Amino acid sequence: MSEKRQKNQEQLAFPFAGGSEAPVGEGEGAEALRAKRETEGPAGNQRVMEEVCERENRREALKRVRANKGSPGIDGMTVDELPEYLEQHWPAIREQLLSGTYEPKPVKRVEIPKPDGGVRKLGIPTVLDRFVQQAVQQVLQQQWDPTFSEHSYGFRPGRSTKQAVAQAQRYIAEGYGWCVDFDLEKFFDRVNHDKLMGQVAKRVEDRRLLKLIRAFLNAGVMEDGLVSPSVEGTPQGGPLSPLLSNLVLDELDRELERRGHRFVRYADDSNIYVRSERAGQRVMGSVKRFITEKLKLKVNESKSAVAKPQERKFLGFSFTSGKELKRKIAPKAIDRFKERVREITHKSRGRSMEKVMNWPSMCGAGEAISASAKPPRCCGDWTDGSGGGYVAPFGDSGRPAASGLRNWSGGA
Repeated sequence: MSEKRQKNQEQLAFPFAGGSEAPVGEGEGAEALRAKRETEGPAGNQRVMEEVCERENRREALKRVRANKGSPGIDGMTVDELPEYLEQHWPAIREQLLSGTYEPKPVKRVEIPKPDGGVRKLGIPTVLDRFVQQAVQQVLQQQWDPTFSEHSYGFRPGRSTKQAVAQAQRYIAEGYGWCVDFDLEKFFDRVNHDKLMGQVAKRVEDRRLLKLIRAFLNAGVMEDGLVSPSVEGTPQGGPLSPLLSNLVLDELDRELERRGHRFVRYADDSNIYVRSERAGQRVMGSVKRFITEKLKLKVNESKSAVAKPQERKFLGFSFTSGKELKRKIAPKAIDRFKERVREITHKSRGRSMEKVMNWPSMCGAGEAISASAKPPRCCGDWTDGSGGGYVAPFGDSGRPAASGLRNWSGGA
């Protein structure tokens, strides 16, 4: 589909329904609405659904859903078919949203392998439900994000894994040389719906939106042609899930702040930094009780520990020992990196590695890797040798370096 045709379809997908959808002007009505938000805070807005259905918001939602691509849900509709569907059905969809009668379809169960074994269960909504979730997420993210903790880095505008790892490094450099690393067991699968909705209700008074979010949580899961009810969890795979997870764990952030801890959280990955092992063991015990009793979640004992940061990995990175503290790529992350190189270059059909892979974005958080970094010459050693994954040689010599990724990353 041409870019011009795509833009035309997106415009056609959002016609004004007569005069009922005219935007609020910049007069007294708009000022009163803004004043209400400012004085009453997030929970004072009872007309969030109108913002969700606003023209520019849903145009941006469609753009993001198309950009994210993804597989179809249980109805088989693709992201490329969504604009035309909205063109035909948007007035009815809008009426359902504004009247509180929109009913999401069950998500499609998809399992993907985890790097350390086992599988991660995803719930893929239909593209229409993804569009609605995205429209809701954009409005709520704008309202909620300024209220979240500065220690939270996951799924937030302007924040990244690199910033999270860099903050952890600063804590270690300040003398907090022990890490309380706790892993939440199947976090996305075990979120308590009632507790989550209680948190949402503190921030939103629009009952239509509360009903819609509850409907997404309870939509059910289709697996092998059978639909099972959803009684807990926020299925990974929808645009709204990361925002809801941050809302759930904001309570943890506030508790850790109240206790004066130095910590970094990225989604359900959290590390607390303390000065001694004894302090770490004490913090681990008290935080586990809070997570279990207050948040109704479970800590994975086998993946949680109190240890030196150099002995643990955080978001794929670890730290060097010695006087000069540096970030380095964790060994397991390097192994996954190599496997991914083999997978991609097997189908590269003779293209150079610069064209096949974006090196700085993949490894840019390693301190010795600059923004202009080139692929490691050792990558030729990682392909499967079948010929289909030919890797063009790098460097003047044209020979792969024997030193491997260590010299290139500078920190391993």
